[in-house]
Amino acid sequence: MPNPRRLTLTAVPDMPLVRPGDDLAALLADRLIAAALVPQDGDVLVLAQKIVSKAEGRIVDLAAVTPSRRAAALGAEVGKDPRLVEIILSESVRVVRHRLNLLIMEHRLGFVMANAGVDHSNLAAPGAPEQVLLLPQDPDGSARRLRAALMGRFGVTIAVVITDSFGRAWRRGSAGIAIGAAGLPALVDLRGTPDLFGRILEVTLVGLADEIAASASLLQGQGAEGQPAVLLRGLVWSAPDAPAAALVRPPAEDLFR
Repeated sequence: MPNPRRLTLTAVPDMPLVRPGDDLAALLADRLIAAALVPQDGDVLVLAQKIVSKAEGRIVDLAAVTPSRRAAALGAEVGKDPRLVEIILSESVRVVRHRLNLLIMEHRLGFVMANAGVDHSNLAAPGAPEQVLLLPQDPDGSARRLRAALMGRFGVTIAVVITDSFGRAWRRGSAGIAIGAAGLPALVDLRGTPDLFGRILEVTLVGLADEIAASASLLQGQGAEGQPAVLLRGLVWSAPDAPAAALVRPPAEDLFR
């Protein structure tokens, strides 16, 4: 994998609040043009999951949710609204760990994360009906569609990475990771290649899309920054494309669950 000597990351300015049904590719293209950030071949557009989920209508009104007995019991145990717990369970295949005010879930896509990615933040203004936002139904598919639309608009070859903020089991604090990717190798296998001194690497896999997501997260932020789109320029790669799904560790390799 070639090693770039210079990377630039630029937050796309003045992104509007995205609403269900919005043409996200058109919104992004208009803001890129207005900011004189017209994409070039090899650029990577890094997008926060929230704007993708909002455009795809992945919003649920809590008032419309009827919790099951299981959700009511688990909600009482962890101190969470049983309607919220019902939504979390519906997005998950199992509860990995739980305690007061904490649910670590295995999402249906294989992600292990708090609340199965179901989120309240930066969603509804005060006084509006209480809503939550789910992850995209198919984040890799979302990345592919956005990539195709943007390449059609600009006539260049780019990549798209969709990010979310994850906690880490052995470290405090959250960091950006990739949940969707298209047009680049989300995972790069360096096994069988030599290191600096000729020693053959035996286990090295590079989470390229996660590294991209973490770098863009420095600009996107995780609070009130309002910068959900970042253009990365200068990255080079030679490995074949691989989706973000390739980053999920298979159960046979998981020694901790």
